[in-house]
This record gives sequence, structure tokens and C-alpha cells, in this order.
Amino acid sequence: MFFTRSPYHPKPRALGQWLLVVAALVFGIVIVGGITRLTESGLSIVTWDPILGTLPPLTHAQWQAAFDAYKAIPQYAAFNKSMTLEGFQHIYFWEYLHRLLARGIGTVLGIVLLVFWWKSWIPRGYGRRIVLILALGGLQGLIGWWMVASGLQDRVEVSHLRLATHLLAAMLIYGVLIWTALDLFGEAKGQPRARLLLDPASAIFALAVQLMLGAFTAGLRAGYAFSSWPLMGDHFFPQGGWAPQGIAFNLFYNPVVVQFIHRWWAWVVVMVALLLAQSAWKKGGRVAGIHAIVLVALQVVLGIATLLTGVLLPIAVAHQAVAALLLACFVWCAHVVGTAPRR
Repeated sequence: MFFTRSPYHPKPRALGQWLLVVAALVFGIVIVGGITRLTESGLSIVTWDPILGTLPPLTHAQWQAAFDAYKAIPQYAAFNKSMTLEGFQHIYFWEYLHRLLARGIGTVLGIVLLVFWWKSWIPRGYGRRIVLILALGGLQGLIGWWMVASGLQDRVEVSHLRLATHLLAAMLIYGVLIWTALDLFGEAKGQPRARLLLDPASAIFALAVQLMLGAFTAGLRAGYAFSSWPLMGDHFFPQGGWAPQGIAFNLFYNPVVVQFIHRWWAWVVVMVALLLAQSAWKKGGRVAGIHAIVLVALQVVLGIATLLTGVLLPIAVAHQAVAALLLACFVWCAHVVGTAPRR
């Protein structure tokens, strides 16, 4: 009958392929999110309506109402008093696309997992992880609005701390999707699930710290503080760059210090990338290791270019895109290192 679930017939490879499709969509929304932040578009939509918000304004009156709502927040008064309706439509586009992609990811993931569950195609032992992925997706939606809400009343931009939380949550979902897909591909070949070992986990953590610092840099506009490299102006660390408010303030709120740490923590990421690539190579993951080395080198070049060009939008967006690809490669290498021989 129609309402009777199918007999158990697992399809690990097919499920893994679909999870990679969802991971690709997450990659896409990370890129659009970067553009949204760099173009100051994130506060253009001041309401959160998960259902009716799927449709953008369709008439001139609706566009004017949306623009009037934007005029009521501090960002408009501080930066955009001369903005026209056409200019508002431009920034609205990026935030709308960002939210539309988020809805699309949730819809695709929900439908795929529902179909695989109904058809009894999910391999045994993956139920908890599937629930975790769904829960993380729902939580990310709440974090996104929590981030936007921080810039609607007392601030002229979103909190960089909440921005970092939003980015790291997206990267967590992205990493879990890729790891689970790799496990499913191994399941199809008769391999046991991989374990996340300490050394690869430490490498991923080091990269996560750099991603957080990147979000701080974007949120505080710290990339504009100094556009020279390797020195900051004429000094390794600029005179007067350390504020008297204390360590916590400087680490989390001082744009000069945040840019400085982001610059030099990159070399920690380079070192752990080389070590992780070497470990993957020894386990037979030569392709994964080569990708890790190439991507981390490209990321350093793009980071320097972002500074030297004064945070030119295409280069800054490429820098964020390669960061996401590098995380995927770290997860791939870690999976290779943690995979036991085939049964």
C-alpha cells in the first residue's frame, strides 16, 4: 500500500551523492553570504518570515514598503541616507538570494532524507547522524536571524561575534555532510566508518580558528586597517595598535589586532595542512594530500592579494570560497587518515 514503508534496501552510495549535492549548496550559500557581508546587504531585509518571505516584493508599493522598513534601522541613517530605491534593490537582492538558498538547502535536504527514510534506503547506524544534520540545519536558521537582529536596533551592522558563529555553524554542517558522504561511499565498498583522530582533528580546529578570525576581520572591517604586507604600515605590529582596554577587548574587538592575528595564524594553518597532507599521502590519499597543499598555497596568495587590493570584492570572495574548499579538503584528508583497511 502507499502508506507502507518499503523493505530495508540500503543505498549508501546514492545517499552519499545527495549529501554532496547539499554540501555543494552549502558552499554556494557561504559564497553568497560573503558577498552579502562585503556589500553591506545583510540588513536590507528587516523581518524574518520563513514561509511568506520566499516571495520578494513584486510591486512598486511593496518595494517602497520594504525600503521604508530599512530606513527605520540605524544603518540607513548612518551610511545610506542618499540611497535610492534602485540602490536598495541591489543590496536587497543579495540578502534575498542568501535566504532563498537557505530555504532551498533545507527543502532539498528534508525531501531527500524523507524519501530515503520512506524507501528504507538509509543504511543502519546512520539515523542519528541524519537527525543531527537536520537539527544543525534548523539551528543555523535561528542563528542567521539572531545575527541579523543584532544590527536592527542599536548597531549599524551585525555583531561580528554572531557573524562568526553563523559562519562556523555553516562550516560545521558542510564538514559533517562531507564526512558522512565519505563514510557512505566507504560503506558501499565494505569499509568501516572512519574515525576522526587527534592529529587531523587538531588540524581542522586550527583551520576553524582561522575561519573565525576571517569572520571577525570581515565583521570589524579589519581588512581595511592596513593594506600592506608583510608589514602593517612600516612595522611588524603598528605602534599604538594595542588598545588599553585589555586582552579580551583586543583579541575580539580591536581591528588592528584581529588583522594581525589573522595574518600570522595563516602560517599555522599552512604547517598543519602540510602535516595533514603528508599523513593522508602515507595512507594512500595522494590526491587528497596534493589538493590540500595546492589549496592552502592558493589561500595564502588570495589572502595577501585581498589586503594589497584594499579588499577588492572578487578577490575577497574568492578568498572565502577557497577557505571553504580547504575545509572540505581537510575533512577529506582526515577521513583518509582515519579509515581502517577494507574488511
